[in-house]
Amino acid sequence: MSSAIVLNEKLENVGALALPASFEEVHSHNLYLYVKSYQAALRSNTANTKTKGEVSGGGKKPWAQKGRGGARAGSRRSPVWVGGGAAFGPKANKNYDLKVNKKQKKLALEFALNEKAVNNALFVVDSLSVESGKTKDASKIVKTLGTRDALIVKELVDEKTLLAFRNLQNCYLVEANELNAYLATAFYAVIIEKSVLETITKEG
Repeated sequence: MSSAIVLNEKLENVGALALPASFEEVHSHNLYLYVKSYQAALRSNTANTKTKGEVSGGGKKPWAQKGRGGARAGSRRSPVWVGGGAAFGPKANKNYDLKVNKKQKKLALEFALNEKAVNNALFVVDSLSVESGKTKDASKIVKTLGTRDALIVKELVDEKTLLAFRNLQNCYLVEANELNAYLATAFYAVIIEKSVLETITKEG
């Protein structure tokens, strides 16, 4: 059974908090589906081309149908003409959304947290706040734990703590309702408040 590392106020290892056995039984495919859906939702979908009905010009037939010895032409907006419309080009109305149901989202998060625990990268604290609001104090947290980067999860984010973490490139601070499997996977370590983790495990 995997366990999260419990830290005290000084960020010292004081024990372990076992995750539910059900977390280990979750298949990795749930995480794959959620991450795929999350990244698809981030697509800007700005690629757009004009069809022959949208480009300007071509109000009349370029030349007579017969008599000049050349190929027939009905409009200068034809895709085969320079300056004509694009045939089968990309349109900005394409929908990339991929549906993932609630159960799969929950399972994906459970799998992601279990993976962090297996790799000794899931840290639990009773409360994590930077009362000074200084970035250097927030930076010490990551340096003390010796992690490359970290996702910080609080029940509610206070203004001082937000000010301290917002300029750190190797940290990302979120509230409990913003936590998802993609964010948990994107960072090397997850530092989570105990109340938030208990809510997740109870729901599991």
